[in-house]
Amino acid sequence: MEPTADPARIDWQGEDDTVRFAERLAALGAVRDAFITLHGDLGAGKTTLVRHLLRALGVQGRIKSPTYAVVEPHDAQGLAISHFDFYRFSDPREWEDAGFRDIFASPGLKLAEWPDKAAALLPPADLAIHIDAVDDVHRRVTLHAGTPRGRELLQGLSA
Repeated sequence: MEPTADPARIDWQGEDDTVRFAERLAALGAVRDAFITLHGDLGAGKTTLVRHLLRALGVQGRIKSPTYAVVEPHDAQGLAISHFDFYRFSDPREWEDAGFRDIFASPGLKLAEWPDKAAALLPPADLAIHIDAVDDVHRRVTLHAGTPRGRELLQGLSA
């Protein structure tokens, strides 16, 4: 992804900061049709952020990681949400067989963990969120906008 704006940097001092960030992101209208990638090592907090974001958007019930299914669909008050985890993704034929092209061509929020595993098949991310675990609770977060929608999201988050 070629960033089109200077990245924003945030420090989360604990999970409460993650919750507040997710709530701010959920409140932005542009998120409803965004493609957001999440980057970071195992245990950095990618899935935790997704869970808080989905809750903030109104998703009810159990929110499980799509590690084995690759994608978990959600619906929040008419908003289609697709949560991808490409950690185990290795066969490009799976992209077509699973209907991922159709998902990305449809409206709704798409969230992708481990996007580098499917990078050749993915569209440009509107917003790339890089999470680095400093210790058990502190996270250093870098946000990169890759599209005009991503810049709109960054502006909304910094307002």
